[in-house]
Amino acid sequence: MSIHTQESVSGFVASEPQLTNSTSGNPRLYFRFGQEHFRREEDGTFTQLETSYHHLVMFGRSAERTSAKFAKGDNFLAEGYQRPVSYEREGQTVESEEFVAKRIGHDTARTRYDVDRSPRGADRNRAASEPSRAFDPRAQPAVSNAPSLGR
Repeated sequence: MSIHTQESVSGFVASEPQLTNSTSGNPRLYFRFGQEHFRREEDGTFTQLETSYHHLVMFGRSAERTSAKFAKGDNFLAEGYQRPVSYEREGQTVESEEFVAKRIGHDTARTRYDVDRSPRGADRNRAASEPSRAFDPRAQPAVSNAPSLGR
């Protein structure tokens, strides 16, 4: 079976995310995003070029969750597809394009954060009462007096 691939974009959230409803009443998230561009010079250095700005939309429950987790300035990676759009501005029809995100996440190369691995929904209350099994790199290793091999 072949690997399923999808278009993706990366960038930073350039405007405050706006959660509204589509004409059908479905939650719709919109924000402008920026992409920084660089040119590699012959000496190995990089020159920053002009930043480009684009539109991103997302729909449904994913839009609601994303709205709660993202803010202006956040770096992200998104999977989805590009589509053409047209809209009216000052009496003129403007042709443009937008990226429709199906999935989105913070860019781990540029963002520090903690991961909440507790289950969603009904199991959340039960999980909160159980001890965490998540890896904590700051935790001290357990000290044992039991003999071990190789020591």
